[in-house]
Amino acid sequence: MTTTVQARLDEETQAALDRLRRGGRTTSDVIREGIRLLEQELSAGAAGKMIGIGMIRSGVSDMGSNKKYLEGLGSNSGVGKRPKARAESAMKRKAS
Repeated sequence: MTTTVQARLDEETQAALDRLRRGGRTTSDVIREGIRLLEQELSAGAAGKMIGIGMIRSGVSDMGSNKKYLEGLGSNSGVGKRPKARAESAMKRKAS
């Protein structure tokens, strides 16, 4: 079974289609491949949306609640660096 598709393209999308067709692909090939890729991306993305779920073992029991480890988070300077350095020094102290 075949389906005919008609679409309005903005200038940017039309230019992209033209570039892809210069490589020897037909418009139909480009549309079919685009649909396949979008379907793969969306189905893979559903599994990849588990952001923030899970645990890590830092060795510091109060990492998420102690303000000294959270200092500097959200600032532009040293984002992620200072808390990590504090955690590492806390782990070294704990090991001693």
